[in-house]
Amino acid sequence: MLNTFKKHIENKFSQFASSRLLIAVSGGLDSVVLTHLCYKLKLNIALAHCNFNLRGAESDADETFVLQLAEDLDLDLEVFVECFDTENYAKENKLSIQMAARKLRYNWFEELSEQLGFDYVLTAHHADDNLETFLINLSRGTGLDGLTGIPEINDSIARPLLSFSREQIETYANKEKLTWREDSSNASTKYLRNKLRHDVIPVLKEINPQLLQNFNNTQSYLKDSKNIIEDRIADVSNTIIRKIDEQSISLSIVEIKKLNNPKGYLFELLKDFNFTEWDDILNLLDGQSGKQILSTTHRLIKDRMHLFLSEINTEEINPIIISKESKDIETTIGKLIFEDVNAVLSKENHIIYIDKDTLKFPLVMRKWVEGYYFYPIGMSGKKKLSKYFKDEKLSLIDKEQVWLLCSDDDIIWVVNRRADNRFKVTENTKSVLRIILK
Repeated sequence: MLNTFKKHIENKFSQFASSRLLIAVSGGLDSVVLTHLCYKLKLNIALAHCNFNLRGAESDADETFVLQLAEDLDLDLEVFVECFDTENYAKENKLSIQMAARKLRYNWFEELSEQLGFDYVLTAHHADDNLETFLINLSRGTGLDGLTGIPEINDSIARPLLSFSREQIETYANKEKLTWREDSSNASTKYLRNKLRHDVIPVLKEINPQLLQNFNNTQSYLKDSKNIIEDRIADVSNTIIRKIDEQSISLSIVEIKKLNNPKGYLFELLKDFNFTEWDDILNLLDGQSGKQILSTTHRLIKDRMHLFLSEINTEEINPIIISKESKDIETTIGKLIFEDVNAVLSKENHIIYIDKDTLKFPLVMRKWVEGYYFYPIGMSGKKKLSKYFKDEKLSLIDKEQVWLLCSDDDIIWVVNRRADNRFKVTENTKSVLRIILK
C-alpha cells in the first residue's frame, strides 16, 4: 500500500511535498495508518488530537496513545492536543453531540492552521466512509451534491486516503504490526452511520463483492454530470442574476420562466442559502409582491418581476443621534459630514444644503416606517414616502436600505435621494449647513 499511496500523493497531492501538513489523529486505525504513511514518505507533518471528554478514561487513554505514537515515530514530531467540553457546547448551541464535536474539531484545526502556518489539514476519511456518507444523504433526501460524496480537497482540508478501502488500510496496519485504539462508541448502532456500517453495508458487499469499485465508478460519473450542470448554471446566471451589494442579489423572474425546468434551476441557484421548501420557492415566481420565504440565514422576497435574495440581519438597528457640534458621523451607509458654508456650490444626490436656523438639534438618523411623509424639494405639497418610493420604482430591498435624516419628527433628507422643501436655503437664509454623505 505504501507504494500505491506514494504514487497517489504524487499524482493527486503533489503540493504536499512542499507543504506543512497537520494530521488529525484520533488514535483509531485510519488516522494511525495515515500518520505512518505520511511519516514514511518524509512529509512535513505534525499531529493534532481532540479529546472530546465523552468517554471518560477511554478518551484520556486515546490522548495518551497519540502522544506515545508521536514519540515512537520521532521525538521531534509536534503534537497538539485540545480538550473540549463537548456536551455543554452541544447544549448551549442546540446541536447533536456529533455535530458539536465536528464543529469544535474543525474550528480548532482552522485556528491552528492560521496561527502556525499549516497549509493543509489531513483527515483519514476513506472509501468506506464515502459510501456511508452517500447512503446517509440518500436516506435523508439530497441533491446531486449529496450524492457526489466527500471531496478529496475542500479548501485546506485534504483526504488522501479517500480512494483506499477500510480493508486495504487494515491489511497494511496488520502487515506493519501497527497498534491503534478502538472507540467503543463505534460498536453502537444507535447512530445511523454505525448502523449502516455494521448492518447494511456488509450485506451489500456480500451481494456484490465489487460494491466499492462500482460505487467509485458511479460517483465519478455523477461528478462529471455535476461539472456539466455547474457550467450550465454559470451560463444562465449571467442573464438571471444581478448583484445589488455584498449581501444581496436579484433574480429575473422573466428569465427564470424561460427555462425548461425553473424549479431545478432555482434549486441549483439557491441551494447554498439553506432553503428547504423548493415548491414554495417555485410558487414565489407567480406570487404577490411582498411575499417572502425565509431560510435560517437568508430571505427570498418577490418584488414585481424579480426575486431578491438577502442575508437576514439579526442586529437591531438603532437611531443615530447627531448633536449640533457634530462634524462627521459614521453610519452603515457611509460617513455624514456637516460643514458650515457661505453658499450653495453644487447640487448632487449625496450633498444637500440646509438653512441651519430651521433645524432643531439633536438631529436623528433613522429607518423609515409606513406612514411617514415629507415635502420633496422642487414639488408643492407633501408626499407619503411609500408613494415616493413607488414613483421612484424602488424595490422592497431598496426601500429597506433607506435612511432618513430628521429634525424632531420632520424629515430633512431622504438620505442620498431627496431633500425636504421645508429646510431649503432661501434668499433669507443667514446660516448655510452643507451635509455630505461620503
